[in-house]
Amino acid sequence: MNYATAVHETVAALRSIREQWAALLLAIEAPPSDVWPPRQLAHTMRAVDDEQLVVEDRAPLVLREHPAPANLDALDAGLAIERQVFALADTLAAAVQHASHGDPRRWDYQHPGAADARGAAGSRAHGLHFACVWVEGRVLDEDTEPEQQLDGSLAAPPFAPLPSHLLHEARRTARLAEGRLLRTLGLDQRTTPVPDRPCPWCGGELTLHTDPDEAPRVTCSTGEDCTAPVPLDDRGRRVWGWGDLVALVGALAAAEKASEQACAVIGS
Repeated sequence: MNYATAVHETVAALRSIREQWAALLLAIEAPPSDVWPPRQLAHTMRAVDDEQLVVEDRAPLVLREHPAPANLDALDAGLAIERQVFALADTLAAAVQHASHGDPRRWDYQHPGAADARGAAGSRAHGLHFACVWVEGRVLDEDTEPEQQLDGSLAAPPFAPLPSHLLHEARRTARLAEGRLLRTLGLDQRTTPVPDRPCPWCGGELTLHTDPDEAPRVTCSTGEDCTAPVPLDDRGRRVWGWGDLVALVGALAAAEKASEQACAVIGS
């Protein structure tokens, strides 16, 4: 793999982690979700306090107490991802950092003798977003040129360019962390039957398709004979794209309610 491709893939993975981190924090505080509805749609359909999504101001998972998390798998994934990214930042800083103490661009290591947990954590106390942005800067070789001083002289740059072996280590770590996050949220590439919810139009089996680079979609196994008012995909299946999924949720809820009413009548 060439250098430019490794840079691109590393940056993409780091940005994916940052973009999905709020969803993982919400997942820790909620019971594990079923296959249906897809997590992206569930977040769209429910009201959420905006402050819950301000990730930058929340203490890192490694510094918080978790007396009763609702989703242990999500918590374990979050802790592992934080440790991976923080350790990567430590490794890169040890190799390329020349920024002086007090420089806001500097990555500060943990200080076990500090008076409180946040102080002891060094730059880790700023959280995962800061760590991802800092690592991205090293991968992109930002701030690696000599800087002009007030007297006109040139000072050594805050960072040296990242050696290729550390770029590949950054790529490996970022992609592993991204993969675990996406799997935990059910956003990795997978095909999953929607349990106990047949198609409201034909009774066919519904299948949820997810992909990290695409919005979720649902297909019906019946094919073109299904009368659902949605288009066919390239395999001849009725397909509900992102814009149609809310309507499908409504149709499934209506079908479930009608079934319950019918059972009540039979049982009475």
